[in-house]
Amino acid sequence: MKITRLDHFVLTTEHLDECLNFYSDVLGMDIDRNNNRYALRFGKQKINIHTRKAEFLPAARYPQCGSLDICLVIDEPIEVVYQELKSKGVALETGIVERNGAMGRMKSIYLRDPDGNLIELCMYEETD
Repeated sequence: MKITRLDHFVLTTEHLDECLNFYSDVLGMDIDRNNNRYALRFGKQKINIHTRKAEFLPAARYPQCGSLDICLVIDEPIEVVYQELKSKGVALETGIVERNGAMGRMKSIYLRDPDGNLIELCMYEETD
């Protein structure tokens, strides 16, 4: 077996409206509302949103609001994204910092969603 990509993951929130607004208004994801289910779409991936623990089964054994630590790759200069977040009044955990990701050196910004999940936005450095 060989894993090729991430399809989706589940985020459990105690603050549905704030969660949807954060991921759509701040991070630019598309909201998918269907049959009282919510998802956030970006690229070829999605985040399924649950509003209570084990809302749909099977589920994680110990789902917790605010326990995620995820990294999302952006497609524009990190300095532009940093200024955009600042102009929207988003509280940032860090400025622009250097990190190593799955594909090498990158620059990252950290922030939190309404449930306290740590969100890392990264841009890979150009390699020649």
